[in-house]
Amino acid sequence: MNRFRPALRLPRSPRPPRSRRRVAGLLLAGTLAGALAPAPAAQAQDTGPRPAGGPAGLPAGASCWTGTDANGAHYAIAVPERWNGGLVVHAHGGPDLGDASDPARSVEDLGRWRVMVDQGYAWAGSSYRRGGYGTRMAAADTENVRRLFVEKFGEPRRTYVHGQSWGGDVAAKVVETYAGKGGPYDGALLTNGVLGGGSRGYDYRVDLRVVYQYYCANLPRPEEPQYPLWQGLRRGSTLTSAGLRARLQECTGYASSPGERTALQQRNLDDILNVTGIPERTLESHLRFSVFTFRDIVHERLGGRNPFSNRGVRYSGSHDDKALNAGVERFSADPAAVRDLSYDSDLTGRVAIPVLTLHATDDPTAFVEHEAAYRDTLRGAGRDRWLVQTFTGEHEHSALSDAEYATSLAALDRWARTGQRPTPRSVAASCPAFDEVYGTGCFYDPGFRPAPYASRVRPRPGGTSWPAMSAAQEQAWSRVPGVGIAP
Repeated sequence: MNRFRPALRLPRSPRPPRSRRRVAGLLLAGTLAGALAPAPAAQAQDTGPRPAGGPAGLPAGASCWTGTDANGAHYAIAVPERWNGGLVVHAHGGPDLGDASDPARSVEDLGRWRVMVDQGYAWAGSSYRRGGYGTRMAAADTENVRRLFVEKFGEPRRTYVHGQSWGGDVAAKVVETYAGKGGPYDGALLTNGVLGGGSRGYDYRVDLRVVYQYYCANLPRPEEPQYPLWQGLRRGSTLTSAGLRARLQECTGYASSPGERTALQQRNLDDILNVTGIPERTLESHLRFSVFTFRDIVHERLGGRNPFSNRGVRYSGSHDDKALNAGVERFSADPAAVRDLSYDSDLTGRVAIPVLTLHATDDPTAFVEHEAAYRDTLRGAGRDRWLVQTFTGEHEHSALSDAEYATSLAALDRWARTGQRPTPRSVAASCPAFDEVYGTGCFYDPGFRPAPYASRVRPRPGGTSWPAMSAAQEQAWSRVPGVGIAP
């Protein structure tokens, strides 16, 4: 049930919105049964929302639906028993790798962000039409699930888009593509977002890929087929995540206690971490991205072209920087590949609705400096008046405190309704009341301000000004046949 109704009560209407009236009729039609489960293969295309049981922990009385849109994207929808008339459209992170839409992903995310349903909002999330990279594709699928919701339940009073991790980039792309003045979205909540865009946001993983190979020389091994490291992994390789972990352990002993590592393993680990700035606890996940997701980007999305560069980058922090810089693999990007990745995932800052961000200062995956890149992007576009950034002292990437999610959503809703822009301090001050309900803690740091992106990620020549893609550049590129990444 919605346990904190007073803090989020919306202005009274003389009559319920048509969306609420329609849901009431649907609820009276019958009892929902079954479980949130993948649609049968025979129904894999264009199946309308079907009643389903909710994931564990969803507020009592909430009603759920699942379906598959015309593009093959699975989705999940939930409406609380005491609906406040608002809708949160969710963009998930990743990207997950696979050929088809994952029927479980949106269901899992519904359970993970059930706090939003608990706060009285309807929730809709897409699993996207396929796995692999594609920010504009994911943004289109996110917008599509909003439209499906409206077709089924009517127009909400207010609609907010939420994105976490890579989903933050997806949601920010939704804002720029579908949320112009008078558009269907009233605000955006971006949490622990990868907001530097694709053309610069993965440079530290490019650095990890080449620095790792310099020290470890086992990805590929000398006796294996060789390939340029910007590919991540050669096409057709059968390497698995377990195989990658074994090679990382062989070189660095990262999964062993320090006392069990050899001297060479410890030195390799220290050099890799010191040079790249990647936390030890997420070394494996970053390396996995720089191998498997890079392979997807290069081979599956860009036709084998290289969007990455490390020319002109000087690495430091190792026991022998001179030898490292002389021996590390170097490469230059294909300009057309950079264009396509940039067009797909970079942000222009063209924002016309309130955007509130929430980011852990010790996020080990999407470094908090991504927020500096986003701030400078909106500032460069003259739109930073639409942005309020908040930070917490948490140390995780995939989930933050439920009390903070509820606080952020309430602050965004108040801003959208009243036009009164919140401050980091006012947001932090409202959190304890929500924590009385959720007991998950309030860790806001209102005085925190992230350092520039280039202070954490070694910039490539010419890569320090923002936005990485201007609105004019985006418009010009949009006229290039086949530009970007195909859905």
